[in-house]
Amino acid sequence: MTTSSVAPVVEAFSRAKQGALFKYYDSLTIEEQNKFIAQLSKIEDPVKLVATVQEALKFSVNNSISRNFTQLPTEQTASTLDLEPELAKKWTELGFEAIAKGEVGVILMAGGQGSRLGSSDPKGCFDINLPSSKSMFQVQAEKILKIQKLTAQKYNIEDSEKQPKIYWYIMTSGPTRPATESFFKAHNYFGLEGDQITFFDQGTLPCFNMDGTQILQESPSKYCESPDGNGGLYKAIQTNGIIDDFVNKGIKHIHMYCVDNVLVKVADPLFLGFAIDKKFDLATKAVRKRDAKESVGLIVLDDDIKKPCVIEYSEITSELANKTEPNDSSKLFLRAANIVNHYYSVDLLKNFVPKWISSQEFLPFHIAKKKIPSLHPETGEFYKPSEPNGIKLEQFIFDVFPSVDLDKFGCLEVERSDEFSPLKNADGAKNDTPTTCRQHFLQLGSKWIKENGGIIEDDGLVEVTPLTSYGGEGLEFVKGKHFKNGEIV
Repeated sequence: MTTSSVAPVVEAFSRAKQGALFKYYDSLTIEEQNKFIAQLSKIEDPVKLVATVQEALKFSVNNSISRNFTQLPTEQTASTLDLEPELAKKWTELGFEAIAKGEVGVILMAGGQGSRLGSSDPKGCFDINLPSSKSMFQVQAEKILKIQKLTAQKYNIEDSEKQPKIYWYIMTSGPTRPATESFFKAHNYFGLEGDQITFFDQGTLPCFNMDGTQILQESPSKYCESPDGNGGLYKAIQTNGIIDDFVNKGIKHIHMYCVDNVLVKVADPLFLGFAIDKKFDLATKAVRKRDAKESVGLIVLDDDIKKPCVIEYSEITSELANKTEPNDSSKLFLRAANIVNHYYSVDLLKNFVPKWISSQEFLPFHIAKKKIPSLHPETGEFYKPSEPNGIKLEQFIFDVFPSVDLDKFGCLEVERSDEFSPLKNADGAKNDTPTTCRQHFLQLGSKWIKENGGIIEDDGLVEVTPLTSYGGEGLEFVKGKHFKNGEIV
């Protein structure tokens, strides 16, 4: 890089009082200097960044429980737990129709590693010890294959060139991208076509010291950075040309979900139809909160501004958390637990993403105090702190909800045991472990077998693979047959 190209970067960071980043700059090789300047150049406005971090710190300290939260209006919600069969059929038909027209795309959030599971591999590579030994990625890929096949059968599409194709956009992170792509290639894309899968990376944000005044350094030629959270999706689909790809391919509807949910219904026709029928721009699935103390975010209405939002369990009073329905004490008043499973219209993404990624009003920073290996501010030596020494910044995907008009937002409650079992913790934890994921997956398949007249010996559990059945359909052949524990159907 030339001196003229370096000077503006140095000046910008000096104005933001980040001159300490250049303490070792003159001792670096030309190559190291170039790499460092390239990394720094990713931060478009250092002054604005520092100011935004300061605002986020103030908010995290002063945030109080003062807003009025209530349920979303009934017009914006529905529940599969008590859905009329005719309406369920209508929505499912609309979803299949959109898939048949090639109007549906899927975004998979797969940037996380399995570090809490004792693995350095991407979480989607994890084997939860199903009888088939299929990874999370394979289970989800086969659900796409199956829903494509069901769509083709439904519309009698036999021409190989006209077969329904759901494009799969997989958001990885710097650490997971190479391993994820290699895993897919090694498994021949799990039967999908290579050209229907697009990998792209989420962004990163710099790490700061505890008071948010100084960016931490990993080395003399690199500052500390971490993934920008699931809210980084919006910037990632903009900067990587994903939104343009949606438009070019004629995709109108997007289903987005997280890789760690083994029960996810990928490109669920009923969910798609729910959003399409009601002309929602953004919709979300929710499961019923287990009890008042479950530590989950809730999808609610901010009654002060009449907008949808997600609130953390710590943001509401104990009284409101324990409040029940006036006419049904078995149901919590606020019970729509967020599972990060969303529908977006492509029109919304095309028109609003530039606004979302440029405005901290829509996508504020959230603060996480962490132990961040870095150069010691006094000695200049690299060290691994034993106590939190800095803050990581992240953005939450649901912070854009209030920017959507209420009549364009929907929430569909689904049965937890049918659709949500996340993999977050190593075995030994109470919930969300490989063991609970495996059990929930096998229990669901076994339920389908029994509902279709199959007999499972000794109350065991049977695996129904996604290639056999997407949601319990097509299992008439099991009637009267006996299955052993651990058998694969």
